[in-house]
Amino acid sequence: MTYAETLHWMFAQLPMYQQKGKAAFNGKLDNIKAFCAHLGNPQQKFKSIHVAGTNGKGSSSHLLASILQEAGYTVGLYTSPHLKDFRERIRINGKPVSKRFVVDFIADNTSLLEQHKLSFFEMTVGMAFEYFAKQNIDIAVVEVGLGGRLDSTNIITPEVSLITNIGYDHMDMLGNTLEKIAHEKAGIIKKQVPVVISETQEEIKDVFESVAKHNNAKLIFADQKIEKDYETSLLGNYQKKNVKGAIATVQELITFEVGTGHIKKGLLNVVENTGLLGRWQVLRKTPTVVCDTAHNSEGLKLVLSQIRQQQYEEIHFVLGFVNDKDLHKILPLFPKNGYYYFAKPNIPRGLEVDALWQTAKKYGLKGNAYNSIAQALETALSNAKPNDFVYVGGSTFVVAEVV
Repeated sequence: MTYAETLHWMFAQLPMYQQKGKAAFNGKLDNIKAFCAHLGNPQQKFKSIHVAGTNGKGSSSHLLASILQEAGYTVGLYTSPHLKDFRERIRINGKPVSKRFVVDFIADNTSLLEQHKLSFFEMTVGMAFEYFAKQNIDIAVVEVGLGGRLDSTNIITPEVSLITNIGYDHMDMLGNTLEKIAHEKAGIIKKQVPVVISETQEEIKDVFESVAKHNNAKLIFADQKIEKDYETSLLGNYQKKNVKGAIATVQELITFEVGTGHIKKGLLNVVENTGLLGRWQVLRKTPTVVCDTAHNSEGLKLVLSQIRQQQYEEIHFVLGFVNDKDLHKILPLFPKNGYYYFAKPNIPRGLEVDALWQTAKKYGLKGNAYNSIAQALETALSNAKPNDFVYVGGSTFVVAEVV
């Protein structure tokens, strides 16, 4: 198969959470353990950092990779989902995995993948671990896909674990309280492996303390340890919390030499080093157009706070969501004095635009429904004056269509 044919096979045949939602969530580690055993347990052949959380885990993973690259290490980076190209998920020093490796890996393992009905995510995790092992990297930064305890990435024994902000997301699978969700995230904590918590949240602090104590794991609350604010090339005030988590994490890497200079340069060169997209990304300056992948109430609160600090005459929102979001928690966060352009992200899980539009009306959000994200953005740009502000978001998949 060609690369395009291989991707079509992967996306069409195997369940993928970003397409099918809860139906694709396996919830067991048996498959990934068996698959990696078949591959010779590549996850045991490189050192790693494991990153979980509701908001900030993607940015934090890229921050860590950038810092370690500046320190001269060969760094693998596994993240999800991708925005434009599947290969964004698997990188070494910012360079995506080759198309040839993807094609050959699937070809070599097709019969096993079909026989055991591995999920898209399980297959991709195995691919990443195999690639990192074969490329003889120094360390990998591995981002959890969903949750932690039962996530397919949770078969590694990292040097350090990092858990970022905990919020209400994927409650149908992780639980309907912050405590339950935090417990699932805390499932990445391993025996005698240090764990860093980016942000102290008093209502769930005891969850991490209990699990860390049970595992005899050193527990560090980054915002209590790192007092200084460091500059980063990633825009958005919310990155300050992620930065502290990343710094506290590299400080626990005992066998790696990472100096203050590496940290400072790494924080300032994240996009250049790792190729990160979609975090308060400025797409245009006149009028100002910004996109962000924030997609739950906690993340959107931070982004909307950032928007309120901007200077503009009028504001335009291009919004779309996936169909498992609780609009009754999200839509009240948005200002009633903006202009809204609603559309459905171009994936099966995308929320139908009429449902979004009708619900938005109940919360006093004035706007119209459009046939696509592209049409919604085009209309917003045609309406916006030079000093206006246009925000594009609501879902990772909305951002994927505009970057």
